[in-house]
Amino acid sequence: MKGFCEACRDMVEYSVESVNKKKEIKGKSYSYHAQMAFCNECGEEMIVSEVRDYNLRALDHAFRKAEDLIEVKDIERILEKYDIGKRPLSLLLGWGEVTLSRYLSGDLPSKLYSDELKKILENEAYYREIIVRNKDRISDNAFTKSLAAINNISEKSRMISSKLESAVKYLLVKSADITPLALQKLLYFSQGFYKAFTDDFLFIEDCEAWAHGPVFRHVYLKYKTFGYNPIEEKEIFLDDISLNEVEKDLLDQVVLHFGCFSGRILEHMTHSEMPWRCARGGLMDGDSSSQLIEKADIETYFKSVKNKYEMLTFGDIKD
Repeated sequence: MKGFCEACRDMVEYSVESVNKKKEIKGKSYSYHAQMAFCNECGEEMIVSEVRDYNLRALDHAFRKAEDLIEVKDIERILEKYDIGKRPLSLLLGWGEVTLSRYLSGDLPSKLYSDELKKILENEAYYREIIVRNKDRISDNAFTKSLAAINNISEKSRMISSKLESAVKYLLVKSADITPLALQKLLYFSQGFYKAFTDDFLFIEDCEAWAHGPVFRHVYLKYKTFGYNPIEEKEIFLDDISLNEVEKDLLDQVVLHFGCFSGRILEHMTHSEMPWRCARGGLMDGDSSSQLIEKADIETYFKSVKNKYEMLTFGDIKD
């Protein structure tokens, strides 16, 4: 990497180091994970636009997290999820028509507006109530498109729960003394390698970049009472598992090569990988987070692993 060093007065190679910083805003201190660039020739700190932009995003993320404000990418997810434009959604909510445009450009929403957007993102039924109640505020075309998106989500949810539940049951049957932590990581590896080999995701549900690694929230809620103890399901029948032979083969290989490790070791593995690290941005180690791990990042990472180690079949998967 090259940049202009003020001390050397020349274009030079530079190195980037990670540092923990604090910023005081209106009397409150916010901690965030930042970067600093240093000249490889003289060792002086350099001003590099990419590093500056990274630090601004990290500080923005830390501020929004501390103040419990929605992030820009989550607002973008709302628009994509419900197939609605920023102006129509603003009108549906009774806000100024450019309100969401400002938020997408980086303006901070009030806590009240932020909470409303978060609820819409997480609760499809709540959004359905809003769009049906306020449909006269938007065009017929915008209403029809967005309502179709909600109906599609409902249909996919039924498919998701069946596929994800089947994968969970299969892993529980095939694994000995598996903890909730280890189960989450095996699901994550299954998702990634299945995409790398078949170009399809095993299940559509997203996982989140929690402090202890990737987590599928619904699975966590179902088994959280087991804590760090092995999951004990009273009755699981293979006949109830809706997986084809290709899917079962992939899960068998994941259990074979990763099921021998403890949840803690699997956690450390995921912490070293790009998708989890990228999703958490400037968060400190141990910070809580519900940020989604982008499916595109999962695809890119696991395909790169497959290509690097010249994997041709599921049997080539190694830890």
